[in-house]
Amino acid sequence: MNFTAKTVVVIAIGAALYGIGGLPMFGIPVFANTTLKPAMAILALFSVLYGPVVGFLVGFIGHWVTDLFAGWGVWFTWVLGSGIVGLVIGLFPALTKGRISQGLFETKDFVTFIVLTVVGNVVGYGCSAFLDTILYAEPFAKVFTQLIIIAAGNTVLIAIVGFFILKSVAKRNQQSLNLKEE
Repeated sequence: MNFTAKTVVVIAIGAALYGIGGLPMFGIPVFANTTLKPAMAILALFSVLYGPVVGFLVGFIGHWVTDLFAGWGVWFTWVLGSGIVGLVIGLFPALTKGRISQGLFETKDFVTFIVLTVVGNVVGYGCSAFLDTILYAEPFAKVFTQLIIIAAGNTVLIAIVGFFILKSVAKRNQQSLNLKEE
């Protein structure tokens, strides 16, 4: 990947928005040190628009920022998990052949988006949960519960918010293409 100035700025903006938006005051506490964060929609948006590398870095750096400012210390296992979520959702443009940039967001694209969201959350935060049991001797039942809650909650949250955002992005791109043709 070519890290142009634009790419670095996009990563910085995405990570800052995801990091600050992930703070507990903007989330919904659901379990021990587990918060549903509407900022997950920010991670999904940057991943869909800019691909897997940007998605990974926005998730990784953004979660790190959240942990730094939240006051509970940086949990690198969950920082890595957010990076993996961004990476997996970032496969969207390649799997949909860039249809959203062409102004298209069809039912099959939404289904692809949901599948990537589920896979990203299960794999990403599954790695986090697994590493917590290995590195920090966290009880398996606790981290497995965190995984289930986060994967399900994030998927629903990202699906609802993401649908409207991606539909709007596709519409804007379609209007932009129409202006270029005239």
